[in-house]
Amino acid sequence: MHYSVLKSELIESLNIKEDGIYVDATLGYAGDSKEILKRIKKGCLVCFDQDKEACEYSDKVLKDIGSNYKIFNTNFVNMVECLESIGIEYVDGIIFDLGFSSPQIDNAKRGFSFMQDGPLDMRMSSTGISAKEIIDTYSIEDLSKIFFEYGEEKMSRVIAKKVNSNKNSINTTLDLVAVIKDAVGANYFYKHHPERKIFQALRIAVNNELKVLEDILPESIKLLKKGGRLAVITFHSKEDRIVKQIFKKYSEVDEMLRGERNIPDEYKPLIKLVNKKPIIPSKKELAENSRSASAKLRIIERI
Repeated sequence: MHYSVLKSELIESLNIKEDGIYVDATLGYAGDSKEILKRIKKGCLVCFDQDKEACEYSDKVLKDIGSNYKIFNTNFVNMVECLESIGIEYVDGIIFDLGFSSPQIDNAKRGFSFMQDGPLDMRMSSTGISAKEIIDTYSIEDLSKIFFEYGEEKMSRVIAKKVNSNKNSINTTLDLVAVIKDAVGANYFYKHHPERKIFQALRIAVNNELKVLEDILPESIKLLKKGGRLAVITFHSKEDRIVKQIFKKYSEVDEMLRGERNIPDEYKPLIKLVNKKPIIPSKKELAENSRSASAKLRIIERI
């Protein structure tokens, strides 16, 4: 089962219209999409996910609700081109739920979990470089950079050196866990799961997650109709920082023209912040799903 984090807050943030056009950039297992589709009997829902299994599962779920939807089995970075291919130029709302679905994390064969033994894959799609290939081919310097920048790991170089020197014996997720724990030893920084940050960092590197987010958010803003909403749920500080900075940039007047009386339209803000501080899970939701602890929801509206 997949638990959609901040679901009611996310759906409410869209101000859904019955005849609106909406985009779920991160379909997953349709936890959010099915709630949108129920509310747009005269509208249209377009979904994106690079995980083929998730798309196939969600197609069955959505078929039971309606037929006014389209699923693209591709990364959301291709959103603009895909929408153009079906004649959509502007939309009423877009959501990004950047967390991984529970079925993906809990499936040992996918390699995302440090709690179960499985292949070191971590790819959302079946293409591209795997976590195993990164460990086998990257230098100590490159591994250290990934662990530090994407995992914010204080002992990134120590762990990178240990991983590099043991790479020939690291074939599964639990092999990697053992090497990380050996590298950290009895260090006082760690009480539980020192491997968590390293697995996060490798997953981000494998799927190029931060770069594609940086690329698509400005394009998503420009896809919105006037009054349209864009909502993003992030799960770690790097993601949230990117979203916060891009939203800030597009909600302010160009700094070169601040104070001017007659500002050309192309230099005026494109959006307004619906919530200046991120929305976080309630105590009730945290009790039901501990994985939601780091979730933050930010919402903007096109002006």
